[in-house]
Amino acid sequence: LAPLVEGGLRLRVRTGPAEDLLEELRRDRHDLVVSAVRPRGRTLVAEPLADEEFVLVASPAWADRIGRDRLLRQGASALCAVPLVAHDDELSVLRRYWRQVFGVRLTCAPAVTAPDLRGVVSAVTAGAGVTVLPRHLCRETLAEGRLVELLAPEEPPVTTLYLVRRPGVADNPCLEEVHRRLVAAARAC
Repeated sequence: LAPLVEGGLRLRVRTGPAEDLLEELRRDRHDLVVSAVRPRGRTLVAEPLADEEFVLVASPAWADRIGRDRLLRQGASALCAVPLVAHDDELSVLRRYWRQVFGVRLTCAPAVTAPDLRGVVSAVTAGAGVTVLPRHLCRETLAEGRLVELLAPEEPPVTTLYLVRRPGVADNPCLEEVHRRLVAAARAC
């Protein structure tokens, strides 16, 4: 979107819980929302934007301590003594991974929480422990070897992201161009 900003587009980006952002979209506080939650009802129009695959990662030092073979043999129990890093106290992303990949309920508390996934990437890269991240967010650090993918399950957890807007919004060429570029960027990934 940078070329559009250079051309005069005013862009305001906000993060937060999906339900809050969707409610604010309904109240005309946003033009578009990228959401992991598909809105219900007819007040908003949602189109699938991209599928987000999740990966279990650690720093190379933690990966060596845990041992990939041990993790394959023991499953989640191989991670019992490993600090968990999450973006929330509920460990929502990690709980889903544990349930879907290991088939067990995660009952541990996080050792570190950071309110933003980029902070989680930084903490885990620095050696704070293990986490589950969207692959697109850690692709570079994985390629550089600063993070290690601990497992490669046949069916990793995937979340569909939706591009959401209000129906019947008057034609807005700038908004249509932002929409078009977001869709194109998602398809290119």
